[in-house]
Amino acid sequence: MNTLESLSFDNTYARLPPAFHRRVEPTPLPDPYLVSFNGEAAALIGLDPRESARPEFVEYFAGNRPLPGSEPVSAIYAGHQFGTFVPQLGDGRAILLGEAVGADGLRWDVQLKGAGLTPFSRMGDGRAVLRSTIREYLCGEAMHGLGIPTTRALCIVGSDEPVYRETVETAAVLTRLAPTHVRFGSFELFYYRGQLERVRELADYVIAQHYPHLAGGEVRYLDFLREVIARTAGLLARWQAVGFAHGVMNTDNMSVVGLTMDYGPFGFLDEFDAGFVCNHSDYGGRYAFDQQPGVALWNLSRFAQTLIPLVERDAAVDALNEFAPLFADDYARLMRARLGLETERPEDALLLSGLLGILQENGVDYTLFFRRLCDFDTREGARNDALRDMFVDPTAFDAWGALYRERLSAEASEDAARGVRMRRVNPAYVLRNHVAQRAIERAQGGDYAEVDALLELLRRPFDERPGMERYAEPPPEGGRRVVVSCSS
Repeated sequence: MNTLESLSFDNTYARLPPAFHRRVEPTPLPDPYLVSFNGEAAALIGLDPRESARPEFVEYFAGNRPLPGSEPVSAIYAGHQFGTFVPQLGDGRAILLGEAVGADGLRWDVQLKGAGLTPFSRMGDGRAVLRSTIREYLCGEAMHGLGIPTTRALCIVGSDEPVYRETVETAAVLTRLAPTHVRFGSFELFYYRGQLERVRELADYVIAQHYPHLAGGEVRYLDFLREVIARTAGLLARWQAVGFAHGVMNTDNMSVVGLTMDYGPFGFLDEFDAGFVCNHSDYGGRYAFDQQPGVALWNLSRFAQTLIPLVERDAAVDALNEFAPLFADDYARLMRARLGLETERPEDALLLSGLLGILQENGVDYTLFFRRLCDFDTREGARNDALRDMFVDPTAFDAWGALYRERLSAEASEDAARGVRMRRVNPAYVLRNHVAQRAIERAQGGDYAEVDALLELLRRPFDERPGMERYAEPPPEGGRRVVVSCSS
């Protein structure tokens, strides 16, 4: 295991020409302190977890002291934000320290988020607040626990320095890990500037680092596009299956390696609502839950456009046409597993759509319903009251339950074995907004125990945890709804 001073860095992105980034140093954070440390993320870069107890740890990850081997840069990119092209964005509050190589040879970007002003901060202050860093810190680990590709987080370092958002808050720095932070908007920047050789250079870089099996192929750029499409389709299928809404699917928030990244106004479904809008700033509902697959395809179309100098247009269109069937197949497979079905039958689509319809009509909690469904009793006359009582109109569940029982019988499903399978894919715990908010409010008062408790819980969301039942419950009836926006 490495010490802080012996981390193995190989900074390939920093070695790209200055057109791709700007050299920058973090702005020191006054009187920093450790809020939370993630030992599982430390293992990815081979860092000895005992290093987190050293005073130097906080200094390095507050941006107050240069980490040996690092070469800090901020990346430049553009993007379509809420459908409108913005010709230059870039890391306005994030600084890439470098790429740490783990014992397995895999490299991870080590990025400080909230480390101060960069050349791309525009009118911002370059800081992050404790509230938003806790949300991203916990959600990245929650998504990883659910088996969904995601950025990770090593730690949160806090400070009492005031930061002005809707109210006065305190500053924090999140150390984020990812295989890469290159995004669709990274390509858009150079395409719309007419710098087509830069597009090629960036494509060659991403292929060499993250799709090496494509390097040297005659149609490698087309193959690259197809793989990005396939990864994005799989990612979106997982979001939809688990009930996750990203909230701000701009092209500058879409990863070229198919990761969930840039957690802001996200939300997991409580009561099922296909049109759920988790972002208070999304006035038109562009990024509503049920719009996410379509938005992903729209974003992929913008990405494909940047590769037109390298890929034949008709071939790019054919590649984009692969998205819908890939997404549909992945989503159907995931939902069959959530329903405990081992075979595929033509009636499955109607069974699922019928279920989602009655969940919406009755305002049924999405995560809790599927977890209780693991105990569905197929015996004749069984009432399944734990499920039935979730519905305002229990007869709606009775009618669907009869179809479900018949479908299970058709494949001779055995209740106990099916329940075991289903509990492996239907989580007991997701990061509900009211749960995250409770941890945030305690942390703002100086108590970080709830953050650490949630970190541990969400790593293994499929395991029952006696005494932790409150984390699986929906928001209290009549409770204040947590509102999140792009500042979250």
